[in-house]
Amino acid sequence: MNIRLQALAVHWFTATGAVFAMLAMLAATEAKWDVMFLWLVVAFIVDGFDGPMARKTDVKTNAPRFDGVLLDLIIDYLTYVFIPAYALFASGLLPGWTGWIAIIIITFASALYFADTGMKTKDNSFSGFPGCWNMLVIVLFATEPNFWITLAIVTALAVAMFLPIKFIHPVRTERWRAVSLPVALAWTGFAGWAAWVDFHPESWALWGLVVTSVYLALAGAVQQVLGDRG
Repeated sequence: MNIRLQALAVHWFTATGAVFAMLAMLAATEAKWDVMFLWLVVAFIVDGFDGPMARKTDVKTNAPRFDGVLLDLIIDYLTYVFIPAYALFASGLLPGWTGWIAIIIITFASALYFADTGMKTKDNSFSGFPGCWNMLVIVLFATEPNFWITLAIVTALAVAMFLPIKFIHPVRTERWRAVSLPVALAWTGFAGWAAWVDFHPESWALWGLVVTSVYLALAGAVQQVLGDRG
C-alpha cells in the first residue's frame, strides 16, 4: 500500500468514530448506559490510535484533501461532550434543574474550548481541562455520588477549562509518559470492564477506574508544581 493510500486510510479510520458515536447515541436514547459506554470506549480507542497513525503517515502532506484535525474535533465533540452530557441528564444522576444546568455548562464551555487556539501547551499537554466529559461521566456512573457533589464537579471542571492548569496528554506529553501511557491504557480497560458488568458495585473495575482517573486528572498539575524538578 503506497503512502498516500495509507494516509487516506487513516482519515477513514478516524471517521469510524462518528459511526461509534451514533451507535452510542442510539443506546443512550434507550437508556442502555452500559452499551452506550462500551461504544464510547471503542471510539476512545480509535481516538487514541489515529493521532500517532496520522503523524506516521503525514496525512497533511499525503492526504491533504481532508482536514484530520477538524475531523477529529467533530468526532471528539460528539463522543467526549455531547453524548456524555446527554447521558448525565437523561440518566437521572442530576435530577431536575441540576441536569439542565449541567448540560448547558458542558456543551457551551466545551464548544468554546474546542475552538480555543491556545488549548495546547509547549509540551503537547492541554491548558485547562480538555473537555473529557466521557471520562468523568463514566466515573460518575460507576460511583453515583450525591447530585450536589456531581454538580460541583461539573461546574469546577467547566471553569478549569479556561484556567492555566495543565492536563497531560498520555501519548504526546513526554514527561512521565512511561507511566502515563500504561495508566491511560489501564483506564481504557477498566472503563470497558466497568461498562461490561453494568457498573456492578462489587467489581474491581470501579476501583481501577477511579485510581487511574485520579492520576490522569492530577498528573499535569503536579508537573506544574514540581517545575523542572520532577
